[in-house]
Amino acid sequence: MTLRAKPLLGFFTLTLGGGMLAGFISGPSMKIYQIFAKPRLSPPGFLFPIVWTVLYILMAISAYIIFTSGSEKRKSALAVFAVQLFFNFFWTILFFNLQMYLFAFIWLAILWMLILLMIISFYRINKTAAYLQIPYLLWVSFAGYLNFMVWILNK
Repeated sequence: MTLRAKPLLGFFTLTLGGGMLAGFISGPSMKIYQIFAKPRLSPPGFLFPIVWTVLYILMAISAYIIFTSGSEKRKSALAVFAVQLFFNFFWTILFFNLQMYLFAFIWLAILWMLILLMIISFYRINKTAAYLQIPYLLWVSFAGYLNFMVWILNK
């Protein structure tokens, strides 16, 4: 497989750029993380951008693998990728800007299901692309715990 720089750069721009844009939009609102009651297992705030950067890089590489696969199933798999990215982007706004913790948790549950569907779709095309998404699924599972507990602790 030869490296195709434009599509790879496009996926990096899409994932990392989307994450940066969500962070920019929610930046001032993210300070609430320091104020509200958090569950016992809450990591320090500085860890979130590090983890998300790694996850966005893995998403981009995974989507690139699917895009360049030549599979007839790649369009539907990348459509699931795009929908989950949309849900990912707006969760930050729902949680931090709008402070809609219960709705954000439900939104995150839908995102979790979309990630699982994406992994299954990717697996049918390329196992490596699917495996690269497992850390994302695990992190969103943990984020679900954090989101739910923030809702419970800050009613």
